[in-house]
Amino acid sequence: MLPDAARSLLCPVCRNTLALHAGGSRLACPDGHSFDAARQGYFNFLVGKGTVFEADTSAMVAARSDFLSGGHYQGLADALAELAAPALKGPQPAVLDAGTGTGHYLKTLLTVAPALAIGLDISKFALRRAARMNPDAATIVSDVWQPLPVADAAVDVVTVVFAPRNAPEFARVLRPGGRLIIVTPRPGHLAEVAGQTGMLGIEPAKEERLAASLQDHFEPLSAQELDLELSLPAADVGNLALMGPAGHHLDPSALGAITAGLPPLTKVTARFRISVFEPRDQPSR
Repeated sequence: MLPDAARSLLCPVCRNTLALHAGGSRLACPDGHSFDAARQGYFNFLVGKGTVFEADTSAMVAARSDFLSGGHYQGLADALAELAAPALKGPQPAVLDAGTGTGHYLKTLLTVAPALAIGLDISKFALRRAARMNPDAATIVSDVWQPLPVADAAVDVVTVVFAPRNAPEFARVLRPGGRLIIVTPRPGHLAEVAGQTGMLGIEPAKEERLAASLQDHFEPLSAQELDLELSLPAADVGNLALMGPAGHHLDPSALGAITAGLPPLTKVTARFRISVFEPRDQPSR
């Protein structure tokens, strides 16, 4: 399925279409710009000055991988896949996972609703894992705030799990009747451990700002609240702190001292909102 997904990719230099060469290890456009696959299977589309944003580090990605592999957020992955599946029933359905991270949520979605898949992230450390987890997906290092390396009307679903949202570009790459599905934390998310471990708090009026940032390009269709009651070993409490934005600033040694004082299991509630939007001025299927 990688060759099919690659046909929806655009060259980040000239915006021409790309094609796979050398047995799938190189992407090239008619103007001669080419991108070789890294040994782990992803392609790096950061060109010029790259990105001004700070990518997740190796330690942050390892913490996320360890936490998610424990199944703690599987309920979220299942709910996301269930919402995406109805829009992935066309003759050649396609999904873009913007901010794919380690590919955990995309893997569940593709198990439920097989589709052509593109996973984007700015962290090469994350994409090393994502490319292994979803080998048939086109896994690309790319900045979501730049023009996406994806053709117009190329995908049926865009998923965004705790990642930035580029509304004009998401609207451009979605087909008529397509869906944008966004996962955000709700007030009280991980409140039992957030303060003591240094996690960042949930911004006030977060949902209102999300709607305002999308309103020129998308209309809301539905919103689902999901609470997961977790019992976490101390190591996974630490992983929770390190895997999020606070991981850029936390001292692992200090965090380890905090989690060493926790009981064998800590009760934590994860609170999510899954919001579904459709592009404005596009006919439904």
